[in-house]
Amino acid sequence: MNRWIDRCCTAIEAAIAAALAVMVVLVFGNVVLRYGFNSGITVSEEVSRWLFIWMTFLGAVVALKDHGHLGVDMVVQKLPPIGKKICLAVGHAVMLYIVWLLFQGSLAQARINWDVTAPVTGASMAVVYASGLVFSVLAGFILALDLLRLFTGRLAEAELVMVQESEEAVQLQQILGAQGDVAGAEPGARK
Repeated sequence: MNRWIDRCCTAIEAAIAAALAVMVVLVFGNVVLRYGFNSGITVSEEVSRWLFIWMTFLGAVVALKDHGHLGVDMVVQKLPPIGKKICLAVGHAVMLYIVWLLFQGSLAQARINWDVTAPVTGASMAVVYASGLVFSVLAGFILALDLLRLFTGRLAEAELVMVQESEEAVQLQQILGAQGDVAGAEPGARK
């Protein structure tokens, strides 16, 4: 199952990279055409906006799978394993409920906007809200899988806190650790 999820996330990352490349070409090409040739790509702004929305939601799925979203783990780190498990279960249950609300809202908006066409491309505006549907389904699957791993005991104790430290916090700890090593080495050097 994990290999399948990894393959899906790799495909999502490739789709995000392709969307970013298309956005760069559209926006840069539009700027060059407008200022250099008094022309432009009419669909550039609309398609770029849609690609940005899709990139954001798909990137959030990959970050959720990698546990890359920021969070505060100051209290949870101090808890015993059973406390960490309870906090993880409650947190995931709340996130599943929020994902369900997002699914319902996105579905309702997609239905409402199914017949509404975009001004330039003429495509259905439901495309915008479909990104929320795709995110909520994939995120719900990942969260449910994490809960299943928790309840079946397949989560190691180190995985019970599903938050990554920010890069700045890691760098600060490294700096403080290096200063502690230098300070600890100085008294030994005086002897």
